[in-house]
This record gives sequence, C-alpha cells and structure tokens, in this order.
Amino acid sequence: MNTSFDAQSAPVVIVGAGLAGLAVALHVADTRPVVVLAKRELHEAATAWAQGGIVGVLGKDDSIESHVHDTQEAGAGLVDEHTARFIAENSARAVEWLVEQGVPFSPDPEGPLGLHLTREGGHAVRRIAHAADATGQAIHDALLAKVRAHPHITLRERWMALDLITSRHLRRDEPTRCYGIYALDIDNQHVETLPASAVVLATGGVGKVYRYTSNPETATGDGIAMAWRAGCRVGNMEFIQFHPTCLYHPNDRTFLITEALRGEGGHLKLPDGTRFMTAHDPRLELAPRDVVARAIDFEMKKHGLDHVWLDATHLGADFLREHFPTIYARLLKLGIDITTQPIPVVPAAHYTCGGVVTDLDGRTDIPGLFAVGETTYTGLHGANRLASNSLLECVVVGRTCAERIQTEAPEFLPALPAWDESQVENADEQVVISHNWDELRLVMWNYVGIVRTNKRLERALHRIHLLRSEIDEYYAHFRVSRDLLELRNLVECAELIVRSALKRHESRGLHFSRDYPYSLPVSFPTVLIGDHRRR
Repeated sequence: MNTSFDAQSAPVVIVGAGLAGLAVALHVADTRPVVVLAKRELHEAATAWAQGGIVGVLGKDDSIESHVHDTQEAGAGLVDEHTARFIAENSARAVEWLVEQGVPFSPDPEGPLGLHLTREGGHAVRRIAHAADATGQAIHDALLAKVRAHPHITLRERWMALDLITSRHLRRDEPTRCYGIYALDIDNQHVETLPASAVVLATGGVGKVYRYTSNPETATGDGIAMAWRAGCRVGNMEFIQFHPTCLYHPNDRTFLITEALRGEGGHLKLPDGTRFMTAHDPRLELAPRDVVARAIDFEMKKHGLDHVWLDATHLGADFLREHFPTIYARLLKLGIDITTQPIPVVPAAHYTCGGVVTDLDGRTDIPGLFAVGETTYTGLHGANRLASNSLLECVVVGRTCAERIQTEAPEFLPALPAWDESQVENADEQVVISHNWDELRLVMWNYVGIVRTNKRLERALHRIHLLRSEIDEYYAHFRVSRDLLELRNLVECAELIVRSALKRHESRGLHFSRDYPYSLPVSFPTVLIGDHRRR
C-alpha cells in the first residue's frame, strides 16, 4: 500500500461502450492509453438501439436561438440555458465529426453538408441528421470500427465495473479522489483491480428498473449507482422519460417505434380509428414526448385498452419502405405490414433525464472521476428531453471531457488493494436475485410510472427499503455476479428516483403528480446529496 507509480502509465478507464464512451475514447487515445469496458456484447449498447437521429443546427431556416428555445420548451422550465446554448453551438461540429468518422447519414444533395434532415416532436424545423431509421446503429458501427483499429485503445468485452476506488477507501488523509475501479471479468468470474489516471462513467440510463422499457439489458444504472455510493451528487432523477410509442407485441416488447414516424405525419388512433391527440394538445402528434405519453396513458385507462394504434398507412408504401426500412422489416417478420396496417403501441420507460451531476467537461464532484451521456445530469434535458438531443450531448461533452482529461492527471497513483473475497462463498440460490428483480420492476411500474401520487411513492419507497436490505445481505455473503451487481445498482437507482419524486411538490415535464397537479411559478432542479457514512 505504500508504493506508488507514474500515473501516466495508467490508462483512462471508460466504463461503457456506447456513443458517449467511444467518443471520449477516440478523442483521448492519441495522448493516453485507454481501456473500454463493455459488460455485454459490444453491439448491445443503447446507442445501437437509437432510431431517430442527432440534432444539428445546419439549415438556413434554423438557428442556435431556435434550438435553445425548443430545448427549453421541452424541458419545461428546468433547462440550464448556458448548457443548452453550449450544446447547440457545438451541434454542427458534432455532426461534421461523425461524418468524418464515416457515419453514413442519409444523403440529400441539396441539404446542408449534403445530408437529409428530418423533424421530430418538439422541434420547430427539420434539424435531425439521420441514417434512415437506424441512426444509432450506423453511428455505433462506425465508431466501433475506429476504436477497434486504434493502437492505444483496449476493448474488454463482458467486463463489468463493481465500484470506484477512491482515497476514502484507501483511508488516505487527503480530499476524495478517484484512483481506479474494481471490475468483474464475467466469463472467468474474477474481480480485478484497475488503476486509472481517470475514470469515465458512460453506462447509460436506468430503464431496466421498470417492467416495460425500450432500453437494452445494459440499462441498469451502474454508473449512477457507483458515483452515488462514492459520494457524488445526483440530479433530477424523478424525470424518467416514457417513450410514447413502443411496440406492443407478445414476441417483441422492447422495439421502439421512432418519433420520426410521427414527425413525418403518423397518426395516433383509438381502435375505432379516431385520432385522440386533438383533445390533448394543439401540436397533436408533434407534441413533446411527455405530453404524448400521458395522452396515451389517459386514453388507455379511459377506454380499458392494452395499447393504442399508430397509423402511417396514408404516407404511402414507397415512402415508408424508403424512410423506415428497419421498422418495416422488423414488423413484417411479426406479421404487421406498416404500409397497410396500423402499429400497436404503448408507452415504455425510455430515457433517464437526470443522473450524476457534472459540468460541461464531464467532471463530477470527485477529482479523477468523469461521466458522460445518459448517466449524467448537465442541465440540458431539464424536466423532459427534446428528441435527438441525447446523441448530440454524448458527442459534444465526449469531446470536452477528453480535452479536460488530457490536462488533468495525478502525478502518482497509490498502490490499490485487491478485491477481498475471503469472507464470501458461492451463491446457493439464484432465485433470490430473479425474484427481487421482478418485484422491484413491478413496484416501480405500478407506483412510480407516468402518473404518480404521494401514497404510491411512499409505498414504493417502503418496499424498496425491504428489497434493499435483502439485496445488501445477499451481497455481503456471496460472490458477485453480473445479475447481483445489476440488481444492487437498480435498487439504488430506484430509491433515488422515488426520493427525488417525493421532493417535487408540483407537476412538471415528465413528473406528473395527482397530489400536485399544477406547476409552481418558479422551480429548481432536484439535487440529492447523500450521507455516505453508512456505506
């Protein structure tokens, strides 16, 4: 424990292999060695699931002011204007960088940068650069190829971070600093100590805390939970975006029907063919996501429906096959022809608007620890994320984070202790994990969903505390596994969501409370500061 070594020989460890993590890796790897951890297969990152696109203020009919205004309007009064302006000002550069990396955006010879721009809910003009209806996949594939080819980047697939290693863990008499992480090699069931000149959390959101979600299996709030346990603040965790249109089908419950389908003119309908958005918002299907999700939830409950319909048949078969080939092919395999049939859709947990509090360089409250993307709260999304701002945030803050990392590093790193498994044994019954996972997700869906009440939230918090005590006891006695670690992180994040929701005595954006149905004249972000002495 008394020896130390040159921090420059230690890598930048990036936890997460989606757009945020890969953007940081590519920007920093020319000057620092990089290790990227992906806890599942590399193609399972949430980025690859994104269909819509990335905002770029590029057109002659667009402006920074217009994008900032739309972001603030969607964010329902809680968007940080400085953050929104910074992101908007760097949007064109972000799109240009992706083009340079080889991302095959849909072309338009007459469009800015030769790109076709589409429009999504909440945007005043067409400003979304996209690759048909599989933009995330196109971006992820292009950046992953660049990362694989880079000599200074090491990819570790099926590795999961357990916890951060800080000076507090080392009992060093100094301000808290992050020195590395403990990481589980999932295939070999071995925990390794990874020293780091900097750690970047890019683990995505927490959608898997809900029973129905459009998110991949990776979205278990790992980065948020680790940062909270280490002593970081979290912000706006009550604002969970429910995407209005997730496919409702027994054989595929996580397939997202992109917002762009409504942006191009798709209609939401009841079983009798009636359009219902006319009764909810003058912007109809182009209203922000929270408005549309609540409208669908209201109509489903009012009429006793399992789903509503998204009808795009009037747009024409050729148009739909050209602009939405992924949706067309995927649904056709399920027996739904979107050129002649409406699509059954239901709201599902989609995006975490809050997270670890950071600045615009990705810095957290702990020196040496950074966070980027959906894991974070920068003030951009406010009470509701504007469509396609999320990929943009990953690219813009990914670059500034990398630039900051290149200017900061500890001169030396202390020797870090090995993971101690001397007091634990192999788990005897995995059913405990699966049972608690199912119960947690059901509690969150029923009590902490689109419409909330104090009574529901208090019941949820009580149940979460009981589940947490069971999970903590299990964690203390048995060797770790990916399922156990994910469950531990999910219950941590569930508590943060509920505690944040209970603190907000109003309805705003994605948080709608029957006890407080109106918005306050002035509102502020919800920031939690934990008492970590108990950990």
